Amino acid sequence: MTEPVVEVTDLHVSFGTLEAVRGISFAVHPGECVAIVGESGSGKSVTARTLLGLAGEEARVRAGALRVDGVDTSGFSERQWRSIRGRRIGFVLQDALVSLDSLRPVGKEIAETLRLHRAVPRAAIPGRVLELLEEVGVPEPEQRARQYPHELSGGLRQRALIASAIACHPRLLIADEPTTALDVTVQAQILRLLAERRRGGTALLLISHDLAVVAELADRILVMKDGVVVESGPADQVLREPEHPYTRGLLAAIPTEESKGARLSATTAPEVRRAPPGEVVIEARDLAKSFKGRAAVDGVSFELRAGETLGIVGESGSGKTTTARLVLGLLAPDRGSVEIDGQPWAGLTARRKRELRRHIQVIYQDPLSSFDPRFSVRRILDEALDVGGEPRATRRDRAVELLEQVGLDASVLERRPLRLSGGQRQRVAIARALAPRPRVIVCDEPVSALDVSIQAQVLDLLTDLQAELGVAYLFISHHLGVVHHVSDRVLVMKDGRVVESGDVRQVLTAPAAGYTRELLAAVPRLDTTAPLVRRAS
Repeated sequence: MTEPVVEVTDLHVSFGTLEAVRGISFAVHPGECVAIVGESGSGKSVTARTLLGLAGEEARVRAGALRVDGVDTSGFSERQWRSIRGRRIGFVLQDALVSLDSLRPVGKEIAETLRLHRAVPRAAIPGRVLELLEEVGVPEPEQRARQYPHELSGGLRQRALIASAIACHPRLLIADEPTTALDVTVQAQILRLLAERRRGGTALLLISHDLAVVAELADRILVMKDGVVVESGPADQVLREPEHPYTRGLLAAIPTEESKGARLSATTAPEVRRAPPGEVVIEARDLAKSFKGRAAVDGVSFELRAGETLGIVGESGSGKTTTARLVLGLLAPDRGSVEIDGQPWAGLTARRKRELRRHIQVIYQDPLSSFDPRFSVRRILDEALDVGGEPRATRRDRAVELLEQVGLDASVLERRPLRLSGGQRQRVAIARALAPRPRVIVCDEPVSALDVSIQAQVLDLLTDLQAELGVAYLFISHHLGVVHHVSDRVLVMKDGRVVESGDVRQVLTAPAAGYTRELLAAVPRLDTTAPLVRRAS
């Protein structure tokens, strides 16, 4: 066995009285992928950032050994860290739009890494930038190098970030949730790209809460909880024969076609039986919408009934979110119509639209961005209750009732969003959506940013609320396992059109359209009954 590229022994990282990482040890060798999995707060990202000297000024770090490429980094100054970031260690974050500099073209971002570390002669930098973009599969690299991050798709941004991370041929590449927000086809491309780096001898440290993604790449897995490693070993062993209850719980929480009809979270609550779908609450007819001459939605029609969940899937740019905005009345269609309870959006007065809008609410992917950070939970819910016509005298009691419906209590009323966990914020977002007693809730990627166990709790909660209240869901997601688990019917969209629709079991297990088959083929699958097959490899 070759010498490890990274070696960590008895690592402890503390922030004040909080010990975020407690005595973990591991090594990563050339051409090996080690994955660290666990929920938010488990310590996995703190561990990754410590290897880069980015744990933070308030962090106290101590370790028996902390070596990168044979160099002891335990006493490094910031200047020394800068000398190895990018050169010995590459770092790929989840959100490339935030990680890339929004004020300069991506080509200059990559060039900066080459210039700082003098990786190539100055005159050769522009050519090397184009080579790197081509190497990571970016089409038309000359054009893309001149574009700013906001002008690129999520997949292209992530590729540009990887190009920057590998520019100086680092021995270690750390990928922290690199595919969480990506469509399944783009995710598959990024996984293949990371696998190529590993085959070329790069050591890969993958941080993820998605065990199916981990199964595609990892040779070994460390499972972290509350700052400690509760289980570790070869990927096959950990995923097929987990020993720790926490690992088994993570595996059980993954939504799949097999999980449909069952609870995902560890709960003793009884199974919920849903009533058959009721009357039509939304009817969309031949919807069309163009932006700058490009058709974002073209000829989309569907019905949604009370107590039913209709899933919409497709890649970025397929028209999913534009369709949702048309249904919500946030956009006016160029052609076609939307009716809510038999009443069309078009032609209504502003006052009548406000009255009708209380019947259709929305839950977004990132509730933190949809909340005013200055508002307490009480004020967030108070505004929603005001829209629903709740008398001021009863609003606090109704707010507490809503919080209890979503598994929270009155103790969070005075907290602001930043003082809530990700799962708590999404529960508040659901409570806000329920406040006006809507007939329909549009769920736009409501769980894609959540850990698998929190995701399981939120999906179970949505199922319970639907059974209790008869609310209809228009559920938009790029996660086909989630859509299969929650939906009754599904629309598959591509280039603004519906290419296939019908019963979710039929469409996602025996698809008729070639595009649907391509989506399904790209989905990372975790079969715990058979040896792992790493398609990305």
